[in-house]
Amino acid sequence: MRVKELMTSKVFTVNEHDMIDRVFFLINYEKIRHIPVVEKGKVIGIVSDRDMYKTLGPKSNSNVLENNKTGTELHVIPKKVKNIMRRGIISISPDAYASQAAALMADHKIGALPVVKEGKLVGIISATDILIVFSKLEHAKEARERRITEGTSHS
Repeated sequence: MRVKELMTSKVFTVNEHDMIDRVFFLINYEKIRHIPVVEKGKVIGIVSDRDMYKTLGPKSNSNVLENNKTGTELHVIPKKVKNIMRRGIISISPDAYASQAAALMADHKIGALPVVKEGKLVGIISATDILIVFSKLEHAKEARERRITEGTSHS
C-alpha cells in the first residue's frame, strides 16, 4: 500500500509569519493535530497540537476561551508560528510504501509526515491514518481465521 492511498490531500497549512491564534483555531475547530508550515509551497516546518499546548502552558491553556458580555473571546499569546514550529522536517513521497511512513514515524517519534512531491506539499499522512488501515486489515484477517477455525465457507 502506498502513502498516496492513505494520505489526506486537503491539508491546512500556515505561514511562519502567521500568528499562533490561527494554529489554535485549526487545531480546535478543524480537529487536526499537525499543521505544515509552508513558504511558496515548500514545507519549512510543522507545528503540532503539542507544540501549541506547550506554548500556552497549563495555566493559559485552561483560560484560552473566555465568555463575556460581548460573546466568546480567544486569548492566545501573541506569538508568530515561527517561534513555536519545528524545523528540520522529515517528509515522505506519495509513492513510498505506507510501511516506510510508519517506520519513519516510529523511529523519530513523530505523529505525521508531510507528503512531498517535486519539492511541493501534496498531502499529509498521520499515524492515525496508518492505524485505521492496520485495524481494518487485522479485523479482516481475524474474521478469516475464525471462518477457517469454524470450518465455514468464504461468505
